[in-house]
Amino acid sequence: MVIKGRSFGRDKNEKQDKTRINEDITSETVRLVGESGEPVIVSTTEALGLAREKELDLVEVSANQDPPVVKIIDYSKYKFDLIKKAKEAKKKQKVIHVKEIKMRPAIDDNDFTHKVNRAKEFLDKGDKVKFTLMFRGREMVHPELGFKVMTKIQEVLQEVAVVEKKPSQEGRNITMFMTPAAAPVKKS
Repeated sequence: MVIKGRSFGRDKNEKQDKTRINEDITSETVRLVGESGEPVIVSTTEALGLAREKELDLVEVSANQDPPVVKIIDYSKYKFDLIKKAKEAKKKQKVIHVKEIKMRPAIDDNDFTHKVNRAKEFLDKGDKVKFTLMFRGREMVHPELGFKVMTKIQEVLQEVAVVEKKPSQEGRNITMFMTPAAAPVKKS
């Protein structure tokens, strides 16, 4: 049913569940894993009969083996457990962001200190920092001033960060990447 460009039901882009259950299992024989844990090769109809007898579902756990591996379990509980495991794995992931700090070659000492302190905060949180030094007009005649600023940044941050990509000039910009230094191991 479509109303004003909207479709109801499953969206085409929505990930479809590829787990086959009950009659969707097309193989003639299956490897049934029971409560004992020992897999037994039986016909699909026999496995379906056992599942109906216990009022549970026959769920294909691993389809990439010759006789596919199946279990007799409650499918809704199985799906819930899979979603729960995926959420736990996502919680444990550490996402590293790249923060960019832009400067000019004729930067004032106070501005320099402020920007380096912001970079320290980002590095302490575990993020990478990209320093971009931008030239305008006649400043391009003296790129050594830009490299001098980048060297000064490295010296100030050497205790908390490591240079991942050395300063390099790309057109009117000089860029440098820094990552957090490995935390020192504290001995108890």
